[in-house]
Amino acid sequence: MTERTEKKPAVLIVGGLGYIGRFLALHIHQNDLASEVRLVDKQLPELARLPPEFNEACSRDKFLQADASSEQFTTKIFDRGNDEQFNLVFNCGGETRFSQEDEVYRARSYNLSLALGHEAARRKVSCFVECSTGQVYKPAQAPRKETDKLKPWSTQAKWKLSAEEGLNKIEGLNLCILRLANVYGPYTTGFLSTALCMARVYKYLEKDMKWLWDKDLMTNTVHVDDAVRALWRVTTWYRDSGRVGRTAATRDKEGSAPIFNIVDHGRTCQGTLADLIHQEFAMKTGFQGTVISAFARMHLGSVVDDVNDELLDEWADLQRENNIQPGPISPFVEAELLKDTDLSLDGSEFEKKTGFVYDHPSLTLKEMRAVLDSYLRMNWWPVEEPKEVPE
Repeated sequence: MTERTEKKPAVLIVGGLGYIGRFLALHIHQNDLASEVRLVDKQLPELARLPPEFNEACSRDKFLQADASSEQFTTKIFDRGNDEQFNLVFNCGGETRFSQEDEVYRARSYNLSLALGHEAARRKVSCFVECSTGQVYKPAQAPRKETDKLKPWSTQAKWKLSAEEGLNKIEGLNLCILRLANVYGPYTTGFLSTALCMARVYKYLEKDMKWLWDKDLMTNTVHVDDAVRALWRVTTWYRDSGRVGRTAATRDKEGSAPIFNIVDHGRTCQGTLADLIHQEFAMKTGFQGTVISAFARMHLGSVVDDVNDELLDEWADLQRENNIQPGPISPFVEAELLKDTDLSLDGSEFEKKTGFVYDHPSLTLKEMRAVLDSYLRMNWWPVEEPKEVPE
């Protein structure tokens, strides 16, 4: 009696050169999980600032340049040329910048998701995974569960939620939605990179680094390695739980596709970041207090402009002094990310249903130093000699 061997899936990753997409490709490559991988992105690999360890996972032979939000490219993106279909489709694409106009998110995120979803349903893709955001919930310090009230607090999140709702209406789409906390890890250009660059400038200026609001403002996190492992795990759970082929009306009691929060156990907050930066940069950190924070709440736009004016020129000086070309990280602050809004998620449902275990359970000093080391390898980071931590 011969043992049954299961054919590995063919995988399509849209936004395949973005931060999450490239790490998903690397995870699949390193673990030999797929029979074929196609990466779709608007930018070319040569322009994507790929570190050397991604060379094979994101090689040219796996890449297709296309604007996936445009329906004229949909057939080209999905056709494999062998009369077979992709088994798994991951949408890691969309507009990642904050504080953009509604029309930008409509065109680059909402239209992208729906175009991909309709085509995946037509081709009977076994699982379509949509990367969404935890910013869709009404902000609160208490961890938000998947069934809690929705009130997106960024324009990006508003359109991500609209995309979720549109995808849920597509008949025959085998859909899973993952709502991610702040994703960080090596080479990150997200929220953590902004805080680190700000700290580097304040250290250069020999100033204390003080946050608005207070230490308890939640800024929950997930390591990129865990995020992409969760993306893959949800596809095997979806298959093994017998959900493939269910109609939009019978997916579950609410008529919704499975939705899961992806977040580590660290309960990361502003106090966490302040403490880690204090340790790493040997500088004083703290919070502005109620008076200044109250003023900032009323005049957030002008406060953000002042902060950016103060920091960006100094960052450019630091780069010049260290012979660093302008790169993908900077202390530039997005106004939407400086709001007094908690990102606080409960990820227990995903762990309970899928048996998932986080390899990086919290943001620690070791994890932060791994990020800085990755910047140094890419010559993105202005170095300095370590100094004694002040009291």
